[in-house]
Amino acid sequence: EESNAKGVAVSAATDHLLSGKPLTRLEAIVLYGLSNLPELIYELKKKHKIKVEKQQVPYAKAMVRVNEHATLKPPANLPIREIMLTEYWIAK
Repeated sequence: EESNAKGVAVSAATDHLLSGKPLTRLEAIVLYGLSNLPELIYELKKKHKIKVEKQQVPYAKAMVRVNEHATLKPPANLPIREIMLTEYWIAK
């Protein structure tokens, strides 16, 4: 069961990226249950020769996107505009 669940998570996160949308590790965990997004990115780049871009974005930006599909409420004292996450997307 565990490997099937991982396969579903990998597939869902891959579909998200292939649809042209960016993805952070926070979103991958909350929305798809995928804990190791960098491993997926590595596989897309190395095995499938897909060009993946990345940049640093504030936690707040990823949180807004998560909250389109789920509810994420960070602790009040968490500096969500200062904490930076790596956002990945497939280059056009």
